[in-house]
Parts: sequence; structure tokens; C-alpha cells
Amino acid sequence: MSGTAAMQTHVWSIPMRTRFRGITVREGMLIRTASGWGEWSPFLDYTEPAVVEPWLRAAEEAAAGDWPAPVRTSVPVNVTVPAVGPEQAHAIVARSGCRTAKVKVGEPGQTLADDLARVEAVRDALGSGGRIRVDVNGLWDVDSAVASIAALDRAVGLEYVEQPVATVEDLARVRRRVDVPIAADESIRRVADPYRVRDLEAADVAVLKVQPLGGVRACLRIAEEIGLPVVVSSALESSVGIAAGVALAAALPELPHACGLATVQLLTDDVVTESLLPVDGELPVVTPAVDTARLAALAASDDRRAHWEERLAAVREFRV
Repeated sequence: MSGTAAMQTHVWSIPMRTRFRGITVREGMLIRTASGWGEWSPFLDYTEPAVVEPWLRAAEEAAAGDWPAPVRTSVPVNVTVPAVGPEQAHAIVARSGCRTAKVKVGEPGQTLADDLARVEAVRDALGSGGRIRVDVNGLWDVDSAVASIAALDRAVGLEYVEQPVATVEDLARVRRRVDVPIAADESIRRVADPYRVRDLEAADVAVLKVQPLGGVRACLRIAEEIGLPVVVSSALESSVGIAAGVALAAALPELPHACGLATVQLLTDDVVTESLLPVDGELPVVTPAVDTARLAALAASDDRRAHWEERLAAVREFRV
């Protein structure tokens, strides 16, 4: 723990149950003020202060207790299926209680056959009435995307495909060539102009993540102005960070799709007394209480804490 009387910081480190987004351990920082707690957990490969500064704004907003009033008491969520084998994928979905699954596909070193086996196992676990969406993280080129989307849709029927290609321009090209709805994630949160997706008619769904976009209220403004149905998704946070995503989903005027916020179970532990885990496919709209004993037990090593403090100092210097 470090900080001033006005703000304390706590750096945590939690192993992942399964390798996800290329990582096996998730790290983050909790910020505590007199008003509450916020999470700052930009991924370690995000090194530029300008990139991670919005994540800090989101944490500060949460720690200040500055979230809008909810319009619903629970939020429907999908189960997230990493790029695992079909048996493990089936088990993840079967025990989730969710009726929608987001399946990672396009993993480097894997094939379309691997992806098909995974989504077919997910369809078997969900049954015919469940919804399947796939997430590519921008790893396909345009032609591969068109062919792969067609094959996956024929196999199981897709609700939508999230970020099949890397650029907004290519996203628009793919959208014009396929019948499956396209969702934009990185093309909104990792570009200078998040509204280019709207202007190029590149997507049918906007995926919004609270930390990368600067907080709940900032996301609400984007949702209003981008003019697309919104899916709120996580950045692989602890329950403290997930609560911010739930607050956004709870405040949206309309919520036509399940949200990607049921990711706490991808971690082996948590920093709160009661983790935000789905019940019957929904998360409650609550602010979980931080468990200071668990937080202490999950404290990062001295060198990792120093690394995070250096990141924080760099963002503060960037702001000046």
C-alpha cells in the first residue's frame, strides 16, 4: 500500500485460470479515497501515458462515487470462452448459467478447424436457443474474415462477430461482404476518433469498455452519439473494475444484447468479499465491498508495485 492521506494505492496480482489475451497473471491497482474504491488496470503492453490515462480517469470517477443512477437492477451477461479445446469450452459454458457465449477465435497457432470445434461444443452446451458471438481481436485479414465468418455462421449461427479485422476501413469492407452483424471494439477504444466506425458504417454493434474510454459517463456520451446498439464489455478486471462496467450497462437507456462482463471467473481469486459472478445469466447492479484481507494476500511483489507506481507517476506527469 502507498499513497497520501487523500488517496491510497494497492497493487494486486492474480493468476488466471486459463491463458487469456496472452497473459497468465493479471495485475492492477486499486485506488482508495474517502468516497470509495476504483480500479486502474491497463494491460502491461499499454506503455504510453496517453493510452493509459483514460483508464485512470475511470478509476478516479469510481473512487469518487460519481456514477449515474441505474435504470435496471440487473444486467444480462455472456459467458466468455477462451481459445481452449472443445471439451473445456463445453464445460465452461455448461456451468456458467448464461444463455449467451462469447467465444475467442482466430488465436495465433490455431486453425479454423479448431475454431469450428470450439463453437460447435459451445452450441451443444447452450442448446439451440442460446446465442453465440465470436471475438477475433482484429487478427484476420479481410478475405480470411469473410470466409471464416461464413463457415462459423453455417456451423452454429452467429449473433455477431466482434472485431474480425484490425482497421476501421477493413471493418467496413468486411461488413459489406457478410450477412452476420459486425461489432466494433478496438476500432472504438484504440483509435483517435471512436466515431469513425459510425461515419464509415463499419459496424452494427458498439462494444464499450469503461476503463479504456475514460469512465462510465464518458461511455454514456459515446453511446448516445455513436448511434449503435451497445454491448458493455470488461477489460479483464477484478470485481471492483467490473462494477464500473455494470454501472454503465445499468444506466444505458436500452440494452438489447447481453454484456461481456462475466469475466471475474477467469481469475483464480478476487479482492472483494463477494465476487460479481452471474446468477441465471445476470449480474446484480451492486458495488462490491473490497476485502482488505484478500487485497493484502494478493498484494504484488515489491518490484511489481514499484512498476505500477512508476506508471502512475508517468500519467500524472503527462497530465501536467
